[in-house]
Amino acid sequence: MMNSKTKRYNLSDSTIRLVEEEDQFDFLCEGFDSPRARMSCGHVVTPMSLTKWCEQLLKQGEARFVCGQSGCNAEWSYQEVCKMALLTPEEMKNFETTMALNAAARDPNTKFCPGCMTPVTRGSSSDLYVCCHVCSAKTGRSFGFCWQCLREWKGQQPRSDRCENDDCHNSALKTLRECPEVQIELAGGVIGCPSVRACPTCGSLIQHTGIGCTEVSCPRCKMSFCFGCLKNANECIIDDFDICLSGIAARQTSIPVWDGRIFHTEIYSIPYP
Repeated sequence: MMNSKTKRYNLSDSTIRLVEEEDQFDFLCEGFDSPRARMSCGHVVTPMSLTKWCEQLLKQGEARFVCGQSGCNAEWSYQEVCKMALLTPEEMKNFETTMALNAAARDPNTKFCPGCMTPVTRGSSSDLYVCCHVCSAKTGRSFGFCWQCLREWKGQQPRSDRCENDDCHNSALKTLRECPEVQIELAGGVIGCPSVRACPTCGSLIQHTGIGCTEVSCPRCKMSFCFGCLKNANECIIDDFDICLSGIAARQTSIPVWDGRIFHTEIYSIPYP
């Protein structure tokens, strides 16, 4: 595997437009040891400067790669980034994982097609089959993938439970179903409660250690809710000692779908570990 510190363009690669110009993405003047090449938007990079720029975009929560040079808002395809940044298999894995997480955080109805890594918006929350028009155009046939296992679709559709790929299951639901219990203090004393809950507003999985307050604040949608009864913190009935009087809600069997709203409550909660 090529060391990321020594990534260099191959002078004999005719598919890369090599140029005798300055690296426009070497913002820290590191002087990367590689020939320079021109991106599709016209700006000049080296493999390392492009890699670092794209990593910075991912750290900022982006799921797409935009040039960002003054006056240029061109979007590079993931395929172009892989090629021009000479991404290693490990780097590609890290990029794809972060892209998917960032996309989910920005829009829960968007995921990346496993065939081309193009972001695709889900049409119906009751159908796991999703058609990628980019892959369909490239292959000349309808290409669909499973929203749940993110593999090319197998079997009849539409379906809301699973496709026919082996081990296709909703990992979040499996976690909710199989997570161990923790002991938390409610009005009836110390009671067993599932250690993982899906936020009632956005569906993010949140774990509780059993230590501290039952009221938690979701880091994704910012909604505060009671880990025991799953009610909004404003609706949860508590006693003088801030202990929930409603009891433990059953294990969740579905994941809430988020509408994208961010909530800011005036309730102060004790952070859970």
